[in-house]
Amino acid sequence: MRAHGVSRAWEKAAPYILLAPFIFHITAFFGYAFVRTFYFSFTEYNLFASPRWVGLTNYVDLFRNVQFGRALKNSLQFAIIVTLAQTFLALILAVVMNSKVRGIRFFRAAYYMPSVTSSVVITLIFMWLFQRGGVINYLTTKFMEYRAPIGVFFLCLAAIQVLLVWRDRAGGWPASWFEPAFLLISSVFSFVLVLALQAARIIGPNPNVEVVRTVWLNTRQTVPAWAGALAVPRPLAAIMILNTWTTAPTMMLLFLAGLQDIPRELYEAAAVDGAAPAAAFRHITLPGLRNATFLVLSMGLISTLQMFDQVAIVGEQAPRESVITLAYFIYSNAFPGSAVPRIGAASAAAIVLAVFTMVLVS
Repeated sequence: MRAHGVSRAWEKAAPYILLAPFIFHITAFFGYAFVRTFYFSFTEYNLFASPRWVGLTNYVDLFRNVQFGRALKNSLQFAIIVTLAQTFLALILAVVMNSKVRGIRFFRAAYYMPSVTSSVVITLIFMWLFQRGGVINYLTTKFMEYRAPIGVFFLCLAAIQVLLVWRDRAGGWPASWFEPAFLLISSVFSFVLVLALQAARIIGPNPNVEVVRTVWLNTRQTVPAWAGALAVPRPLAAIMILNTWTTAPTMMLLFLAGLQDIPRELYEAAAVDGAAPAAAFRHITLPGLRNATFLVLSMGLISTLQMFDQVAIVGEQAPRESVITLAYFIYSNAFPGSAVPRIGAASAAAIVLAVFTMVLVS
């Protein structure tokens, strides 16, 4: 009887024993740090002298600081736009990667590579891409030069695809608007037609297009210009593109796990009932991904509000007010280079960021 009691006691204690290292890590490196940060936010402290209690002065000064206002606005814009963009892109990639086609594992690994590559290396590559003579401006110039042939190609592609699908549906065949075989036929015919029109000099590249020299980083311009106060600084928009591209693959894995948990019988039953793929996606896929979507949105908001490394690397190439975020504002006050550290102001900003993150995520 006593042995049975000891066994039950060990069984109850086992989870806490296994969690002990994690709890110690959280308590020592996060709990203690949070308490110290909360205390420093009410003091004037520069790492060299003893902290001096100043009450709410740091918080009052914080909301009077123009740089903090810019950082708060940039962080909000960054979090909302990047979270929505990466969630949408991750969902599309997950749906595509969930298809059972040959070689799909290779494409899953290829799409996931940006997430495991060093963010510093990726940021440096993107800085090169966004230079005035970089790849982004070069491709934009080429698109403007060949927009007539490109437009004709897609118009022909759409027209031929509609005719092929309409012909099959008129004959009683349930052809999809994105039938792969028809898309291949439409693409080939459209490409041949564009080549023929170019050979006949009916359409062709525009040689009078000016070379695009858009300044992406070293500028204070905002995009779109008509948005007024809601416009995003162009350097921050470039970082948004970079961050979306690097984080969407991680979110794709979460959506992919959610997709594989949805029973295939539901799609088979919908197909038997004559439901179109769009209807199955709306009524089966999206409700089945409700929990995964909540997780993706929560992780996206947390990571974007705390985004620091890419801004720190690009910061030397762009005006400070165009890229500063809350995390970078905290860092620049705590480690201001040759100036005296302002740990109190940095701690107050860190507490505001923590509260702000909890409010948005909860």
